Amino acid sequence: MNEIDKYIAGFSPDVQERLNVIRTIVHEEAPQATERICMKMPTFDLNGKWFVHFAGFSKHIGFYPQPEGVEAFKDKLTEYKTSKGAIQFPLSKPLPVELIREIVQYRAKQS
Repeated sequence: MNEIDKYIAGFSPDVQERLNVIRTIVHEEAPQATERICMKMPTFDLNGKWFVHFAGFSKHIGFYPQPEGVEAFKDKLTEYKTSKGAIQFPLSKPLPVELIREIVQYRAKQS
């Protein structure tokens, strides 16, 4: 079991499922990205740079596609809490799988 597997295993099954969905999307859209734990959260690097991070919390999933990933999709993120480089996907709503996929694809083209 690697570091990210251990990280994900520390959450409830429903949060684990969401974290694994994001992890799978990143692997599908950027298969050359590498995984590690950075800043206590799962991190993907691409071409030697931070690509995306994600994290589980008690009420949301944090997704961190860097500031440019948030800015490029701000019109599609109006129903989510965002900050400069972060998006919060509430656990009370379905995970926006296709939106996450679009953001990862966008970030992959930038890297």
